[in-house]
Amino acid sequence: MPPNAVEPLAREIEGFLDYCRIEKGLASNSLEAYRRDLEKFSVFCLSEPAEGIPGIETVRLYLDSLYRAGLGGRSIARHLSTLRGLYGYLVREERATSDPTENIGAPKQWETIPKYLNRGQIERLLTSPDPSRPTGIRDRAMLQLLYATGLRVSELCAVEQGDLNGELGILRTTGKGNRQRIVPVGSHALAAIETYKTSARSAILKGRTSPYLFVTARGGKLTRLAFWKNLAGHGRKAGIFHNLTPHVLRHSFATHLLEGGADLRSVQTM
Repeated sequence: MPPNAVEPLAREIEGFLDYCRIEKGLASNSLEAYRRDLEKFSVFCLSEPAEGIPGIETVRLYLDSLYRAGLGGRSIARHLSTLRGLYGYLVREERATSDPTENIGAPKQWETIPKYLNRGQIERLLTSPDPSRPTGIRDRAMLQLLYATGLRVSELCAVEQGDLNGELGILRTTGKGNRQRIVPVGSHALAAIETYKTSARSAILKGRTSPYLFVTARGGKLTRLAFWKNLAGHGRKAGIFHNLTPHVLRHSFATHLLEGGADLRSVQTM
């Protein structure tokens, strides 16, 4: 989220905290707890390119990041409660048109969410994007590459054309700590990428140029949030209705490698 989009959120947070202090008479320790939670949310939003007040996709992605960071259901419930308070205030004050937290289930429900997809679900997911649309062909290639390599979604979105050597079947990527590594890419993913490059990429760009492999109509790279939204849509089409995230697909990659006899230490380094 660019700075000009963060400023409105920061102002609304201050307005909400003033409301809690003056109108609701909350104690200072409660106000500080609210402030800490909302500052954490605001920092998270810095990485999500969106305009104005964050919507449901950003809120869900934020809560998922807390879940993946190891926070328990009670802690996530507190963060969600804080966000409910903020958005309820914004709707009442007509600062927002809707409350994105209304349709988010309680964290206790998340404990039943599978940590990974079985092979049948993976097959349905990989074939769910519409192959008659350039963006569908792109999404098929992205899903194939993500599942074939276990890339983090930030790594996937940042792949440039020169990073992939199709003849050798390898991909150069930069991960956490700016650490570069070489990742093998399977034949199914390479075929999907080749189809995308020859029949869809130029149709999406419409004359624009871009160094990135997976592009938008503006020539930029697909953002993490945009990919997350697309993934959720493809998941619903495939009959996967729980909170499907890129991390679930990454975990599926690792799980299926282990089931196939891969060495645990090797998988942990990916």
